Amino acid sequence: MSQPTIALLGTGLMGDPMARNLLKAGFPVQVWNRTIEKAKPLASLGAQVGDTAAAAVDGANVVITMLSDGVAVGGLVEDRTVTAGLAEGAVWIDMSSAKPEEARAQSASLAELGVAHLDAPVSGGTKGAEAGTLAIMVGGDLSIFNQMEPVFAPMGRPVHVGPSGSGQLSKLANQGIVAVTIAAVAEAMLLLEKGGADPAAVRDALKGGFADSTILQQHGERMSQRNFEPGGLSKFQLKDLDNLLHESGGLGLELPAAQSVRDRFDHYVHQMDGADKDHSGLFVELCKRNGVML
Repeated sequence: MSQPTIALLGTGLMGDPMARNLLKAGFPVQVWNRTIEKAKPLASLGAQVGDTAAAAVDGANVVITMLSDGVAVGGLVEDRTVTAGLAEGAVWIDMSSAKPEEARAQSASLAELGVAHLDAPVSGGTKGAEAGTLAIMVGGDLSIFNQMEPVFAPMGRPVHVGPSGSGQLSKLANQGIVAVTIAAVAEAMLLLEKGGADPAAVRDALKGGFADSTILQQHGERMSQRNFEPGGLSKFQLKDLDNLLHESGGLGLELPAAQSVRDRFDHYVHQMDGADKDHSGLFVELCKRNGVML
């Protein structure tokens, strides 16, 4: 498929830069967002802004959803006023974070309409979305994945990880690693500060070593600067951890590190007004439990 028309639904922190990169790559892009004002700036770059999801999807060969959760995506998938306008042979790519079972349900529902589905959640945050370097974990039919690789390319690096639902399972694993690493980095940054070392210098010293990571470098800096303006929202990190533990419970697995960090995010989100702060804000929760003033 050459230069398909793409409908991108959800132009928030992640969806907006993803749409911009698709436009830069020359794709015709139609956009919609629940708060329409967030979508309107894309019109100046050539996007068509739909007043409704159905209007944005009309005539699209590819639909990309970047919404808050699987329930929000499922609501659109099941809305026949939305799917009625899809072009023949269309592909629906859900790049939101959801449960694997929700991805499989979406795929089954769309298959009844002759629409292919890929679950393709991402990692890399807003910086990765802006740079077009997102890690994209894709579940679904391999032939559809191969067909969609040119669509994924402006947004990041796609990897096919298995059948339907596997993308979302991979994202849950990713989010577990992210959350536990944020907790470890927060402890390291607080230790360095209280012990009198220069956290920035230590982060530089650790570059290339076993402890190095994007989270250490980016979120460690955020913690030191007390900059918790959102890149990855804490409320979404909590949602992903809840989904991770739901999935692991269904598999009969106990994940104690994920459970512990999940409970701390729950406290930060619901008791410390951290819902709309960056997930590196878990550092704030750590400081509070240690009686450290920020």
